[in-house]
Amino acid sequence: QVQLVESGGGLVQPGGSLRLSCAASGFTFSSYAMGWYRQAPGKERERVAVIYTTGSSTIYVDSVKGRFTISRDNAKNMVYLQMNGLKPEDTAIYYCNAFKYSTNYWGQGTQVTVSS
Repeated sequence: QVQLVESGGGLVQPGGSLRLSCAASGFTFSSYAMGWYRQAPGKERERVAVIYTTGSSTIYVDSVKGRFTISRDNAKNMVYLQMNGLKPEDTAIYYCNAFKYSTNYWGQGTQVTVSS
C-alpha cells in the first residue's frame, strides 16, 4: 500500500534550521513529482515546494525562496526539505505529497514550530 512518512519536525528558535524527510513506498517513486505543503492553524493548506521527477526542476512559494531547499533521492525513495532561516510564520504542519496526473498521495504530516 502507498505510504508517505514524514519525519524531522520539531521546535526550533527563529533563525534556526530543520531538515524534513519523507520516506515513500508502495508506488513508483521516480515517476511522481513530489511536494511539501504546510498548513498553519486557521489557514488553508499551502504548497511550499515541488520537485519534479529527475530533480532538475523545482518550484518554491515566494515566502521561502532562498531559505528552503527541496531535494530527492530516487534510489532511496526519499524527498527532503532543508529549511534554514526559520521564522515564526513558518510554524505549521508540513505534509509530503506525491502527484502524477490526477493521482495524489499524502503523508500524515509533521509539526514544525518556530518560537523563542
